[in-house]
Amino acid sequence: MAPADPPGDDPATRARTWRNAVHASVCDVQEPWAHGTVVRATRHPSYWEFNLVRVEEDPAMSVEALASVADEALAGLAHRRLDFDRIDDAEPLRPGFTAKGWKATRLLWMRHEAPLPSRSEMAVEEADYDAAHDLRVAWQHEDFPDQVPGEYFAQAREVALRRHAQVLVLREGREPVAFAQLERDGGGAEITHVYVHPEHRGAGRGTAMTRAAVEAAGDVSDLWIIADDEDRPKQLYARLGFRPAWVTMEFLRLP
Repeated sequence: MAPADPPGDDPATRARTWRNAVHASVCDVQEPWAHGTVVRATRHPSYWEFNLVRVEEDPAMSVEALASVADEALAGLAHRRLDFDRIDDAEPLRPGFTAKGWKATRLLWMRHEAPLPSRSEMAVEEADYDAAHDLRVAWQHEDFPDQVPGEYFAQAREVALRRHAQVLVLREGREPVAFAQLERDGGGAEITHVYVHPEHRGAGRGTAMTRAAVEAAGDVSDLWIIADDEDRPKQLYARLGFRPAWVTMEFLRLP
């Protein structure tokens, strides 16, 4: 569980600082633009989590103008992505971006601040990164059918191993049916992945995976997890002691 915040150090600021530090650890390009920062990881051009335009203040720009910014900043990449730090700046633009075929996602950053409930009986174990490969593929194709380039997974793997990711799995027989991934940096950590195969949902496996990841994180200054603010997992995370810290918006256009 994270300690209390020092005076004047609010959770949203801490979340933003964590996000920026993660980008800095992976991205070799960080260039300012008029309303934020362009970050790119040139070794990993298909991994859109690290190739994007951060919009850090109200740009007072149209959807068309912002799309042009992304086109210029991310030239040569197959995708386009704009991340808004301020949800109130992003929401008015949402209908225009979705009309152009961009996927809009409200992201709720949550910080672990309360004790865990009683322990799960499910046997979660640590595993090699590649043990969860089939689950990673299933997850991406569930969210983006036929839109994920093959090299995305290799690039994501390289980044995760570079960040010393810890992978936990839950098996049925010998096959993993759920996994979680934990990444650390300095005194903080983030649960970057929690996924249960669709055929094995509804029996508490998501809770067991998230709980195991919290326990694996140990005594860290901050423990983060990101939920879709318009989906149910945030309720699961709340039951496990996570509290809302920051809401952002991601606009993503895949090929």
